[in-house]
Amino acid sequence: MSYNALGLEKSKVENVANELNVLLANFQTYYQNLRGVHWNIKGKRFFELHVKFEELYNAAQVHVDEIAERILTLGFTPFHTFEDYVKNSKVPVGHNVFNDDATVRLIMDSISELLKIERNLLNTADEANDEGTIALVGELIADQEKNIWMLKAYLNETI
Repeated sequence: MSYNALGLEKSKVENVANELNVLLANFQTYYQNLRGVHWNIKGKRFFELHVKFEELYNAAQVHVDEIAERILTLGFTPFHTFEDYVKNSKVPVGHNVFNDDATVRLIMDSISELLKIERNLLNTADEANDEGTIALVGELIADQEKNIWMLKAYLNETI
């Protein structure tokens, strides 16, 4: 077996980096969805949602950077083209979503897809004994679960 400078088995870490790249692509789509709904929101709840979506896209921008830097830390290259993002993204793309409830649902659906990817990534990182990735993804999951709860509460729905 061959190990990298972090003491992690190279072949297992490559799997982690590949899944991190998929997460990165999906986070970029999520980020773009947030920008789109922030810009285009209409309706009686414009003011509160406009601010909330800005808060979420600023956080997403930080997470994109953290994910890319984790890929680099593991010794791999993060995706950095729209072609890679589109090819590897499962997050739904919001086209012309303006209505307040529809924008919230798009963001909840986006986060739900991210959570699926992150939970799979946790298993891969665990197999590689990659505690750094596990910590990063664990924080993402906790933050996103809270956002799902809040968005559902906003729509007067239960988890």
